[in-house]
Amino acid sequence: MASSTRERHEDDSAPRKLYSEQQLVVEIPETAHQISHDSWFQVGFVLTTGINSSYVLGYSGTTMVPLGWIAGIVGFIIATVISLYANSLIAKLHEFGGKRHIRYRDLAGFIYGRKAYSLTWALQYVNLFMINTGYIILAGQALKAVYVLFRDDDAMKLPYFIAISGIVCAMFAIGIPHLSALRIWLGFSTLFSLVYIVIAIALSVRDGIEAPTRDYSIPGTTTSKIFTTIGAAANLVFAFNTGMLPEIQATVRQPVVENMMKALYFQFSVGVLPLYAVTFVGYWAYGSQTSTYLLNSVNGPVWVKTVASIASFLQTVIALHIFASPMYEYLDTRYSIKGSPLAFQNLSFRIMVRGGYLAINTFVAALLPFLGDFMSLTGAVSTFPLTFVLANHMYLVAKENKLTNLQKSWHWLNVCFFGCMSLAAAVAALRLIAVDSKTYNLFADI
Repeated sequence: MASSTRERHEDDSAPRKLYSEQQLVVEIPETAHQISHDSWFQVGFVLTTGINSSYVLGYSGTTMVPLGWIAGIVGFIIATVISLYANSLIAKLHEFGGKRHIRYRDLAGFIYGRKAYSLTWALQYVNLFMINTGYIILAGQALKAVYVLFRDDDAMKLPYFIAISGIVCAMFAIGIPHLSALRIWLGFSTLFSLVYIVIAIALSVRDGIEAPTRDYSIPGTTTSKIFTTIGAAANLVFAFNTGMLPEIQATVRQPVVENMMKALYFQFSVGVLPLYAVTFVGYWAYGSQTSTYLLNSVNGPVWVKTVASIASFLQTVIALHIFASPMYEYLDTRYSIKGSPLAFQNLSFRIMVRGGYLAINTFVAALLPFLGDFMSLTGAVSTFPLTFVLANHMYLVAKENKLTNLQKSWHWLNVCFFGCMSLAAAVAALRLIAVDSKTYNLFADI
């Protein structure tokens, strides 16, 4: 099966070299970026940076408020387990069929053929584009939060801060040539994450102790509760998944599958604890009135809230680079951008191409600062299919002869269940867009 599907799929890059791992010859595709370079620990921090980005400051309001205590806690635990399982399936297929699949689309194309290659590519890049745009919005909101602490005069509006954020993100993207080059920046990212998470938790605990009894009832009518619950369930799985696991796994050293599994175990054990803490404490402190940006709910010294928002802004700049790296890798490989990152040709290429890409992201972010509604739709039509539906079905096809009937039934159950969840989440997201479109304007200051 592997050989026949490989004949149908025409890879977008020629094989670069072969290596022998336990007497197994594995073909490595050509890429302009570094592969097999990073330790599992560094890759684990890459994954942890993604899930503990500034998005965590919104989960109390976007997931716990619509779900409540029981469904929220159980939902987060289940989402953690199923996300670890789905990602482990993809990780174990990284060297399937005698070829190392360093891109998500390569793996799908190898198993299914050219059409699946193109469809997977489209879904993945739409997903990553929306995530990148969302990060620029988050960065702009963090800067505006600092501004409002000192001057609440409406002279500077959110689109202006989004533009500033886009410029800073572009400068960082130009200076960091590839994912492996983050290195020390991952340490800074972890530090920044801890700063705003610890501050948010500390101030929330103080407010929670001093506050009167909170209302934890789920707001809205019966109909709205149904749709917000579906949307919150989609947000749960979005919190833990990148949609670019093969691209991240490409950077890990040999043995690649074993080391990637270590990185995943790190991500879904130690890595999820800060997310859990800030989400549950934030909801405990403010109940159904929790803001979708937790730092807007907390009370405390101005300088402390300023430090938290600045840390959120800086961490967002680093996290965006991770989710933009597949686009950068494709363009650098396509145009043979190799050698010294400081070479004039390479530097000018990054300035024009990465700067141009992030300029588009920034424009969309400023135009639609309520992008969260659209991101829910994107998650429904891309994150669910890529991370859960496709992962289970690809593993089913690849390992069909080695699976028992019970195991096959299990994977088919996952495919059907998450397929239905994807459709339900898409309907809920479309309803949310229709409702909010009556409230928001283009270039809104929210």
